[in-house]
Amino acid sequence: MRWLDDGSTLEIFPPKEFDFGECLVFLGKSEGEVLHSIKDGYLYKLIKIDDELILLKIGSNNYSIQVEFPIGTPSETAREEVADYIWEWFDLGQNLEEFYEVARNDAILAPIANTYYGLRIICIPDLFEALTWAILGQQINLTFAYKLKKRFVEQYGESITYDGQIFWLFPTHEKIAELDIEDLKKLQFSTRKAEYIIGVAGAISDGRLSKEKLLQLKDYRQVHQSLVSIRGVGAWTADYVMMKCLHYPSAFPIADVGLHNAIKQQLGLESKPTIDEIETMAINWKGWEAYATFYLWRSLDE
Repeated sequence: MRWLDDGSTLEIFPPKEFDFGECLVFLGKSEGEVLHSIKDGYLYKLIKIDDELILLKIGSNNYSIQVEFPIGTPSETAREEVADYIWEWFDLGQNLEEFYEVARNDAILAPIANTYYGLRIICIPDLFEALTWAILGQQINLTFAYKLKKRFVEQYGESITYDGQIFWLFPTHEKIAELDIEDLKKLQFSTRKAEYIIGVAGAISDGRLSKEKLLQLKDYRQVHQSLVSIRGVGAWTADYVMMKCLHYPSAFPIADVGLHNAIKQQLGLESKPTIDEIETMAINWKGWEAYATFYLWRSLDE
């Protein structure tokens, strides 16, 4: 049994390789985040199911995740979808035993896998949000990317107010597909990024692109090629989306600057490693490159 529904709350039973506290640390690393908040050890997140806005209050004890519904209990069907959402958000379907075995035998991963044991990739279940966030982050620093996302969400997303705080939903692809490039440029998006994001929204809205179609491909190379065929999506963006949305543990954004800095820091190097050097290091990570990358990203926060 993955979860228990008592009618007003949910209790979700994650795999043993899960630490809610470690995941909270990662989720709380940016003060610019607008799509969730953390207060008194609880994670608050607004989602939408069948046109119903549902606020989640998520906590944990030693063996389970507890979910409360501060603004009203949704239907039984909706509660089941909430449980599915959280299961996917925290990548709880991934069996990490093999990753930790790989990490124990790797000089770079061993110390950080031990330090952050139980951390899982914090996913972005919605394909449009994942692609938009990846495109926003291209060639700018993370602080400015969060500012752009905040403007975007507050301009075009839905929200509710609870206990004096506003909780936001990411804008829908249907809404963004109807915009003009100038609408996003007013938020300081570059012309190219505005074109790319509106283009992605249009492709999803008219059915040319969907998460379901990508997952049906099964083969890593096919999925990667399908993503990079989208205007504005390069290799890094494709791997990021495969990692954070499509749950490919072998996705490897090898050109990521944060990854390079983390390896430099872990090994005490004078300069960042080259791509060829990282490829050699990553031979040991085969099949788990996404988790290796994610744990290295986490190490930068220390």
